[in-house]
Parts: sequence; C-alpha cells; structure tokens
Amino acid sequence: MIKAGIIGGAGYTAGELIRLILNHSKVTLDFIYSTSNAGNEIQEVHRDLLGDTDMKFDSEVNPDIDVLFLCLGHGNSSAFLKENEFSDKTKIIDLSNDFRLTKDSFFMNKKFVYGLTEVFKEEISKAQYIANPGCFATAIQLGLLPLADASLLKDDIHVNAVTGATGAGVSLSKTTHFTWRDNNFSHYKAFNHQHLGEINQNIEILQPGFDHEVNFVPNRGNFSRGIFATAYTKFDGSIEEAKNLYKDFYKEAMFTHVSDLEIFLKQVVNTNKCLIHLQIHKDKLLVTSAIDNLLKGASGQAIENMNLMFGFNQAEGLKLKANFF
Repeated sequence: MIKAGIIGGAGYTAGELIRLILNHSKVTLDFIYSTSNAGNEIQEVHRDLLGDTDMKFDSEVNPDIDVLFLCLGHGNSSAFLKENEFSDKTKIIDLSNDFRLTKDSFFMNKKFVYGLTEVFKEEISKAQYIANPGCFATAIQLGLLPLADASLLKDDIHVNAVTGATGAGVSLSKTTHFTWRDNNFSHYKAFNHQHLGEINQNIEILQPGFDHEVNFVPNRGNFSRGIFATAYTKFDGSIEEAKNLYKDFYKEAMFTHVSDLEIFLKQVVNTNKCLIHLQIHKDKLLVTSAIDNLLKGASGQAIENMNLMFGFNQAEGLKLKANFF
C-alpha cells in the first residue's frame, strides 16, 4: 500500500478524491490537510462519506508520504510548495492551473508533466510531478487532439461548452447561488478562458505550426456536475474517415470512447469516462464530447495519473457507473 496526502481537503474535487482513494485497493489516506477545517471530521464536510471514514482534517502534513494531491485554488499550489518540503520520493499531482503550461512547468527543481493520459501516457508513467489538466481543457482536447495528431486542423475552431455549478468550486458567489442558477443559463469569459492556454499548447505539440483561432465560449448550466462540449471546424473527409481516425487514436484509451449514437450528459456523470460523437455537415465536422468535470475533469483523472506513476492498472479504483435517474 502507498500512503497519500491531500492538501485543500474541503472542496468538491477533494471530496471526490477522498471517496476514490477510500475505495482504492492499493492506496491508504495518511492525512487530509485543511486550514479552514482542521480538527473537524471529514464526514461533517463531505456528507456523502458518513460511515466510510472516521478521519479528521489535519493541521499538519507528513513530508514522507508516497503521493501528494494538491487541491488548491489557482496560484496557491506554488505558494504551498515554497513553504512546505516533501521527501525526494514523494510524487506530486497538482489539480490547479499553476504548472500546466510549459513556461510554468519547471518549479523549484521540479519538472511537472502535463497529465492528459490519452496523449502523454508514457511521459506520465515516468514522471514524479504531474500537472492535472483543467476540466474544460480535458473535454475540449479529447475532442480535438485526434485531428491535430493527423494535422487536420486547417481552419479556425469554434467551441461551445457548458459546465455545472460544481465547476465554480465550493465557495458561494453571485452566479453559484441556487436562485441564480435555477432555470438560468449564461456564458462567461468568452474567448479568453484560462484553459485556452493548455488547449492551444497541446494542439501545437501534436500539430506543429497550427496558427488558427480556438474560439471558445464557456457557459454556466443549471445542473450540478458535468461538461457538454461541441466543437466544429472545416473537414474535407467523410464521416467514416473521421470515425476511423478517432477510433484508432483512442483504441488503447481506457476511458475515452467514440459513440456511433448521439451522446448526452447523464452517460458520463459520476463516471471517469469521456464520450465523443462525430457528425458531418457539409464541409464541417462537429465533435461532441462529454465528461464529469469532477472526475474525468479533475479527481478521476488524478487517480489515473497516480496509477500510471506507480505502475498500477490505470483503471484501478475507477470502475464507476453512471446513474441515469
């Protein structure tokens, strides 16, 4: 058994991560650190864990653990690592935005590898430090990177994606209150969302010389969890060629699947899956992708990365099933 620690244990992604680790056959939780909840029982904050654990939030960390998960707000992971040292053997998986871009990936003699398992599996398996991808970035990249890998992104890309309220985190704001979200819909950060940096970066890695626009409009939905993304761009081939391209690209992927039928959000909520559907309209290819933002878009993908880093089966602890009702 390896020992895991979690920093920032009170948020939504940490709650999912705790649940996954408690049910993982090869990992035990050593501590769950939270400055705001130190001394409180885990199940008092993550109410779904009542009966699963009697652990309490810690005010101190163990520097000798095997793997550390950072579930902190953007900008806080780098600050935390500056103030806290861990052993040379400790592997770190950061779920914030701090180290995802190449220009930020070298930090305090640590080289963070981008943790998109479908594309960088070999690099992840050899890495000690992982930058877990963003939730929107995961859904959108899994929809576009097969085209980039074949150098078929030849025009601007238009993306419209909607996320649930948990995408904004556990802290309340004007746009996360029930009375604002219920029966409501809106966009935000149009064309300048922070996940565009990692999306463009990895398109360019797979398709050097890519110089078109990724026009991304993120939306807030009136549901709790999940991301449903649609992207379209010019495409010269047939639907059969597109399906063959995608199915070949993901033939060894454990959690990303190309569907011949149109997809919907409930298929992926509470799972670690990404589902993709393709459709041709005249000279355009429409790519639809769907994930659970807290699992495949965050904690589930972090467990995938941990499994690869320690040589476990990539699906260990992630055999989750959707609940349609």
